[in-house]
Amino acid sequence: MQRILDPAQIEAFAERSITRFRLPELPTLFARRARRLRALSEGHSLGDYLRLVAAVADSQQAASDRLAASLRGEEFAQHIGRQIELAHEHKMPPLQAAGWPRQPRWRTVLNDLCATISRASGYPPGVRLVCERIVDSTEAEIEAQADLLIAARTAGVDAPAAPFVMAALQVYWAAMVATLGTGDIREIDVKGVCPGCGSLPVASVVRSDKGSNGHRYLHCGLCATEWHLVRITCSHCLSTEGIVYHSIEGGSEAVRAESCGQCRTYRKILYQEKDPDVEPVADDLASIALDLLMTEEGFHRGSGHPLLWQNAET
Repeated sequence: MQRILDPAQIEAFAERSITRFRLPELPTLFARRARRLRALSEGHSLGDYLRLVAAVADSQQAASDRLAASLRGEEFAQHIGRQIELAHEHKMPPLQAAGWPRQPRWRTVLNDLCATISRASGYPPGVRLVCERIVDSTEAEIEAQADLLIAARTAGVDAPAAPFVMAALQVYWAAMVATLGTGDIREIDVKGVCPGCGSLPVASVVRSDKGSNGHRYLHCGLCATEWHLVRITCSHCLSTEGIVYHSIEGGSEAVRAESCGQCRTYRKILYQEKDPDVEPVADDLASIALDLLMTEEGFHRGSGHPLLWQNAET
């Protein structure tokens, strides 16, 4: 009797030979995101916001190029060698975001980003005012906001400023992680969080590129590290039961919501074979209609979008 395996079973059997982790491709990470956001903004109800985030991504790319050069010159990865060893011993992320002693340079990234956006034209005056308010804030105020965002809190979050603060944190962490070698990222005890920085995934993507064809990876919303998770598995509770896929009628076939009947959460899942240009942060943000559908169905997101925040009072 012939047994037919589904993609998840095939993937599970081949798990040992699969590329387990994908480090952020820093030279193109944010530029690619910017291009995708602009493409998705055409005719979109959130087009203005998508274009704003694209401009932010352009600034992120310039900042990440500068920061990456500095970190390489300082031999950053070698200096944290003992930190990496301890992380391996305890099966923890080597650049654990919560509690990491952030250097002032991340605030320089934030100020440069805000200055660039303030000078840009075509955006509402409120955008410039928010950027100016961020630059005028004290170090303590900005660091407190960063702590809240890294902890994925809502109470106390300055929602208008949050996307800009988070954008700077993304640059900082992606640049640090990109200095590591593939052997520096290993399995950790908590499968649903990033093995690089310990943050939550924004979405997952089934890749079609060489070496990862047909395999699903969770994409970190902070440092952009990706890690493998067998398909038809809840990315929140890791259940393999009650997994259902949802889409918007007439919408993109490349974006679906993967829901779990056990924990009642969902996250978006993207398919490169349907659209090779999908990008987790961009496509998740542009598919907010799917979020509304999932809310109506009684599901809640496994984690929020890194560049879209509401405070507890909103």
